[in-house]
Amino acid sequence: MEDVSDPPFRAVCKENGADLMYTEFISSEGLIRDAAKSRQKLDIFEYERPIGIQLFGSDIESMRQSTEIATGASPDLIDINYGCPVKNVACRGAGAALLQDIPKMVKMTGAVVKATHLPVTVKTRLGWDDNTKNILEVAERLQDIGIEALTVHGRTRVQMYKGEADWTLIGRVKENPRIRIPVFGNGDIDSPEKALQYKNRYGVDGIMIGRASIGYPWVFNEIRHYLNTGQHLPGPTMAERVAVCKKHLEFSVRWKGDKAGIFEMRRHYTNYFRGIDHFKPFRMRLVEAGTYGDVCEVLDEVSEAFTVAAV
Repeated sequence: MEDVSDPPFRAVCKENGADLMYTEFISSEGLIRDAAKSRQKLDIFEYERPIGIQLFGSDIESMRQSTEIATGASPDLIDINYGCPVKNVACRGAGAALLQDIPKMVKMTGAVVKATHLPVTVKTRLGWDDNTKNILEVAERLQDIGIEALTVHGRTRVQMYKGEADWTLIGRVKENPRIRIPVFGNGDIDSPEKALQYKNRYGVDGIMIGRASIGYPWVFNEIRHYLNTGQHLPGPTMAERVAVCKKHLEFSVRWKGDKAGIFEMRRHYTNYFRGIDHFKPFRMRLVEAGTYGDVCEVLDEVSEAFTVAAV
């Protein structure tokens, strides 16, 4: 969730029911070089807890050192990203690339575990491609080296985010009698019905939500309510969409400053109002708005226009 799951985004997710959250993944090399962008990603707030700092890298010593730095930020856990499939990460030997070198993955994980007193978790994929779906071996070996939970995305690196996520192997990891740690499933969960279906079918200990939460943080409470009651919560009203978008914007400006905060919020407006008919003119105005006050003015017009239309 690079450039998405920053503190402003996490704030609205937490308020809408997320149980556990992670920072954007942070480059180990960036941390040990004291790069400003990497350091800023260490910012965590008390209301976010439990919160994990997620690291990625290709060099074992850099991962060890960055773990020590991240531990100093006092998160609740350290997470290693062995799942990112994007070219500028995987082709540099980090993220999902480690699925092609399991001995190195194990050694790197062991170095991270030894470098912190915090629980260490891992996020990964089924394998590099259809011919190397080695998640069963990976799960056992990472558990044996000391990780305390595993999240598996149901695609290979080659698949990127295409096609349908295959949870069959995730279920087999969970069913393995040697696996004692919690196993979380990830991939394509975008509705309460699917969350319940996959949880029951594959027996996972929890579900990780990624893309479905972008612009729709209500998904967490909706899923929890459905799991507990079998009933659907009503979707957010336009007034609720505007209120949460404003809260996200306000935090973004406060954390990043006016210019960056307003600019980086532009990617979220379409998502907050996805599926709303006749919204395009407002979206264009939101993207063009240059000040916090200008954005809020447009959002107020959105709320008024669509509330009147609904009546």
